[in-house]
Amino acid sequence: MIPKKIEIMDTTLRDGEQMANVSYSASEKLNIAKILLHQTKVDRLELTSARVSEKEGDSIQHVIQNLGKTKKFEILGFVDNHKSIDWIRECGGQTLNLLTKGSLKHLTIQIKKTREEHLKDILSEIDYAQKFDFDVNVYLEDWSNGMLHSKEYVFFMIKNLAGKVKRIMLPDTLGVLNPSLTASLISETKNEFPDLFFDFHPHNDYGLATANCIAAVEAGADGLHLTVNGMGERAGNAPLEEVVTSIKDFFPDKYYTSIEEKTLYKASKTVEIYSTSRMSPNKAIVGSNVFTQTAGVHADGDKKGGLYENKLLPERFGREREYALGKLSGKANLEQNLKKMDIQLSESEKNKVLKKIIELSERKQTFTVEDLPYIIDDILDSKETEKVFSINSFIITTSFHHQPVATILIDFQGETIEQTASGDGGFDAFMNALRKISEKVDLKIPKLIDYQVNIPPGGKTDALVQTTIIWEYEGKEFKTKGVHSDQLTAAIEATEKVINKICG
Repeated sequence: MIPKKIEIMDTTLRDGEQMANVSYSASEKLNIAKILLHQTKVDRLELTSARVSEKEGDSIQHVIQNLGKTKKFEILGFVDNHKSIDWIRECGGQTLNLLTKGSLKHLTIQIKKTREEHLKDILSEIDYAQKFDFDVNVYLEDWSNGMLHSKEYVFFMIKNLAGKVKRIMLPDTLGVLNPSLTASLISETKNEFPDLFFDFHPHNDYGLATANCIAAVEAGADGLHLTVNGMGERAGNAPLEEVVTSIKDFFPDKYYTSIEEKTLYKASKTVEIYSTSRMSPNKAIVGSNVFTQTAGVHADGDKKGGLYENKLLPERFGREREYALGKLSGKANLEQNLKKMDIQLSESEKNKVLKKIIELSERKQTFTVEDLPYIIDDILDSKETEKVFSINSFIITTSFHHQPVATILIDFQGETIEQTASGDGGFDAFMNALRKISEKVDLKIPKLIDYQVNIPPGGKTDALVQTTIIWEYEGKEFKTKGVHSDQLTAAIEATEKVINKICG
């Protein structure tokens, strides 16, 4: 059996932009369109709704002028006495997706016309568009409810549109379907009109959009409407990355799409950045955590033979498997990361690093491979010296228009001492408190020469911070480092280390 091609129409720039607080500039629309059309290779791209605004028209012209006129660019239009069609022509568009009423309820309540009157208006728009060599597709808005409550009306519309349009689009406008209902309604529609081309347009109100797409394909749908990251109004639309990957993996001999899956992650990140709508880390296929193993037993199984891998290999999407480091991970996670970074440690050093990771994980849930060099550097830099000085606790407060104040509690040579001081900054207040203590006991305080802070690439606010401080005491130079998710605490750890070096 020859596999059937499922056409993919991406509507990220039209239906996806209906997501609350999302609006793309002309250059952003162009960049997204370029990626989706030329790299991801969607079959068609719905750019916008007609007559949104003059500025939107300029944006669409910008896209079409830069990427060239093509009937792959589609624009939603309305039954409005040809105004939408003229707007699309001015923008350079050549394909009209005409929005019509797909349920009797919408027809009678919203536009208050008979089915014959509405059909006459629709046919007038189609005739006008085709005078300019437009491709015309028709949306039957609220088709799912139309099939459930006014099937005779739906079939009347389809029968009278057959042969006059290229595609008929079947939207689950309110997201009311489940996979079983989707399969039943698509199958019934396709059986009634076997020669027509039907697109399925899902919404994700019940979190079933991806499953409904698969059911639609199995029931005979010829095309699907999808958005990158599932962008869209309310709970969004069906995610492009989930649907096309599922089709490929679950039905390799029955269906295929044109999509280049290695570009899906790039498309996802581009839309995430431009929309400022952040994805959940566990978002299927493109989330930041989906190729990250945390449990030590999983890392061990992968090391011994890929026991915890499935078809969704990260390399398919231009990504890599990662092994998170935290209190749930074990030596296998550490060894996988060390191998990736080409770092060799002795068994005792591995044990020390793992111990440090577990300690830090109480304050930071997981660690990435970018954090690991700082932890290793901190461990290897820490020599086994007798600890004569330790910081039990500290409270450092800062506020607008007031000097920072530090209250510290230390142990030094068996004595517990508390002191409070202010300073020009939080760390300066801490050092001033130490200097006050040194006036009472033989605590040696070095002079700070240099202070450097590094964070891993990416600059996340919860990333580990490595603070490196160079000190001078009695003509000798010392360099100590502290590692913590809090910059000030990292600096205080480095201070504790240097005092132990010069007082030990």
